[in-house]
Amino acid sequence: PVVANVTFEIHAGEVLGVLIRLGAMKTVNELLDVDTATLVAEEFGYTLENTAVNVDELLDTGEADSDQGEGEPRPPVVTVMGHVDHGKTSLLDSIRKTNVVSGESGGITQHIGAYMVDSKIGPICFLDTPGHAAFTAMRSRGAGVTDIVVLVVASDDGVMPQTIEAINHAKAAGVPVIVAVNKMDKPDANPDRVKQQLTEYGLQPEEWGGQTQFVGVSALKRTGIDELLEAISLQAEVLDLRAPSDTRAVGTVIEARLDRGRGPVATVLVQKGVLRHGDHFVCGEITGRVRAMSDHTGKLIKEAGPSTPVEIIGLDGVPSAGDAFVAVEDPAKALQVAEFRRETSRKSSLASSTRMSLEDLQRRMAGGTENLELRIVLKADVDGSVEAIKAALEKLSNDEVTLRVIHGGVGAINESDVQLAMASNAIVVGFHVRPEGKARQLAEREGIDLRAHSVIYELIDEVKAALEGLLAPEEKEVYEGRAEVRDTFSVPGGTIAGCYVLDGTITRGHQCRVLRDGRVVYTARISSLRRFKDDAREVQQGYECGLGVERFNDVKVGDVVECFRIDEVKRTLSAPKPAEGARA
Repeated sequence: PVVANVTFEIHAGEVLGVLIRLGAMKTVNELLDVDTATLVAEEFGYTLENTAVNVDELLDTGEADSDQGEGEPRPPVVTVMGHVDHGKTSLLDSIRKTNVVSGESGGITQHIGAYMVDSKIGPICFLDTPGHAAFTAMRSRGAGVTDIVVLVVASDDGVMPQTIEAINHAKAAGVPVIVAVNKMDKPDANPDRVKQQLTEYGLQPEEWGGQTQFVGVSALKRTGIDELLEAISLQAEVLDLRAPSDTRAVGTVIEARLDRGRGPVATVLVQKGVLRHGDHFVCGEITGRVRAMSDHTGKLIKEAGPSTPVEIIGLDGVPSAGDAFVAVEDPAKALQVAEFRRETSRKSSLASSTRMSLEDLQRRMAGGTENLELRIVLKADVDGSVEAIKAALEKLSNDEVTLRVIHGGVGAINESDVQLAMASNAIVVGFHVRPEGKARQLAEREGIDLRAHSVIYELIDEVKAALEGLLAPEEKEVYEGRAEVRDTFSVPGGTIAGCYVLDGTITRGHQCRVLRDGRVVYTARISSLRRFKDDAREVQQGYECGLGVERFNDVKVGDVVECFRIDEVKRTLSAPKPAEGARA
């Protein structure tokens, strides 16, 4: 709401009396909205003039996406993604004909870089990311900065786990993909195998009747670069990328840092309009004025048009990657927008999490006011299980809810899986795998619904019950702690594991899982627990202990023992009447 500050030469008690007669119970420290303030002013013979800025309208016009088909043609914005060590930065280095990799630690990209490349077919803006986390983090904040994704796959290595993650991130963002098959100069290069593998993930080559462009390149020999740029140009022509240049500048923060000598510095991608030296702007909750602006080579420039990455100085603070950047005419308006955003941020931080969970799904279905889509990130111990569970889950879609598995992978649930769920408002489901420590902490912090099962029928039944509005869990698993096996000792009657408690608490008599390489090997009860020669009821983080797992003697060095308990939870949700034939 727009708030007006009004000063009356009248005693506060008289104003409160008028408010009470109007039915508004206020105190002297509360702000009044414009309508109420107007009525109070009229009671005392005053006329109120509203000089406040309509913040909502300013935000709507400032943060609108660039219109395709309107304005002047603009260069495409290309993000390079792929598996580690497949040559992403080396390929970009070949395109720019500069040496970026030598300045990185271990040859791995450490920071986000935005570069404007002048090719034969026109300028192209490239984003070189340190991984998919930055791409996802920006997308989760509502920033759609990428027009085309170039997926780099090594011809001698093929499709790897991060390759699959990149594909799913691009699909979730709805961005077209061009595949650059790198390292074609190697004797064991096999591009046909790469094409065959990628067809399983929906990337069908054009020569095989599909719509995905495949280009063979060698970043080392600098071959195939022109063909890749032509493919990007062709895709850009199909997208018909345009942006108005006669409006105030609107863009997105690619990265920001605090420089010791220059203060807050931000790399901004201008998406529409023209950003000029001296412009006032608001960037998320930060305001400022463009005091200096330079391109990717460090050259000072006076203005930047659409699809141009620039580094600016003159911010009042350090913004976050993905924040919207809007130029404004009046610095007072920028301050008001920043204050509005800060207040909104404070309110949202106090509010409960809005992440999707199965319980939320049931509540929203009970309302019956919208068609819902339940997105799932699926991880399992073997690839066969992923395909089987994915097929079974997607068959559960009904008239009210559409179920879609946006990513399926093999191995323990990691941070990238949770970040993808954050960006796509999805839930994470694991089968015979457990989340890594950092992934669990991130899920708890961000409110991501994370569920793990060891029986496929229980997994299917739980999701099916949620889709039918029948979810009413009566038991809740509570994570307690985990310990790493450092040594093993054979004793009469079994094997004792010498452990170090990594986090939480290990409690005798509680349930535990034995994890080996992220996979669940055995689930049972902790039958014995000792500190030195004395029996212990529980052992906390940072201490060593010896423990025995009930009826399990195959514990090995390097295994992780995860302790948990099952709490009885009262039903807090009233399930609707089951459908005919449904299993309650």
